[in-house]
Amino acid sequence: MRTSDFDFDLPQELIAQQPAEPRDSARLMVLRRAARSVEHRTFRDLPELLDPGDLLVVNDTRVMAARLYGRRADTGGAVEALLIRPLTDLRWEVLFRPGRLAAAGRQFIFDTTSGALPATCTARNEGVVELEFAHAFDPASVGQVPLPPYIHGYEGDPERYQTVYSRDARSAAAPTAGLHFTPELFERLAACGIGLAAVTLEVGPGTFKPVSVDDPRDHDLHAEHVTVPAETAAAIAAAKREGRRVVAVGTTVVRTLEHVARERGEVEPYEGWTRLKILPGEPFHVVDVLVTNFHLPRSTLLMLVSAFAGTEFVLEAYRTAVRERYHFYSFGDAMLLLP
Repeated sequence: MRTSDFDFDLPQELIAQQPAEPRDSARLMVLRRAARSVEHRTFRDLPELLDPGDLLVVNDTRVMAARLYGRRADTGGAVEALLIRPLTDLRWEVLFRPGRLAAAGRQFIFDTTSGALPATCTARNEGVVELEFAHAFDPASVGQVPLPPYIHGYEGDPERYQTVYSRDARSAAAPTAGLHFTPELFERLAACGIGLAAVTLEVGPGTFKPVSVDDPRDHDLHAEHVTVPAETAAAIAAAKREGRRVVAVGTTVVRTLEHVARERGEVEPYEGWTRLKILPGEPFHVVDVLVTNFHLPRSTLLMLVSAFAGTEFVLEAYRTAVRERYHFYSFGDAMLLLP
């Protein structure tokens, strides 16, 4: 297996710069794994594509207003920090630009919604910088919601980069498969007998980073915090016991459920950290159906989807998506992978 096996040609104009309106009007490519068939639908068709009794599992995390703009305290040179995760009340891991300015001991001043926020660089490790801030702050609202770097010039409502069911703001990026759901669509799903449960994976930007090494087995994911509530664990256990399907909304849900199943033997209430990377050839213990967006070439997300449905089948579907002018990435269209 080589990282280059997961490359494909994507015209820049197919990278979505605006979300579909309304949310559930996005296109939906349906892949049936056993038949190796492809259908072209719309996301609002989801209730008729799932079975009564299916259990839909979503990631209810919310994106932090985590992008801070500031300057060097000594020279005034412009800098930018993207909050990843807290280490203490004052110390945070961040992605920092320009990285060459993140020297230990160097001081910065960030402009936030609540005023100036001084910080000192305390460490730098493989592109991740530790900053110690002068005082504690609410990560939900100090800066700007960070859109992915491939979205340029979007000036719409920042809430469009949040799911309608998002809760605590703890993520640096959105679980984008969930962006297509509306309250009305959830009502229709419930009316069809489709259940709903939630987990939380606090998405870090490393999840979407293309793999730079030749062998993807040598690529390490940044640790991300996951939570499986007791009621979700119970709902999954009941579905499995009764032969009903677990439908993961997004790769973050897959990684959460499969991590807990691998570590504990089954899905049970859990709070901890995951670095799980799922590559082709690895088994799935929990997830039966997957809803996901179209991902970056050479990314661990594309590798996970390929593991779920077969690399050749998935890459051919991606080539079909390019020919059919599907939109890709966070604001793009979706894929439903059925047995």
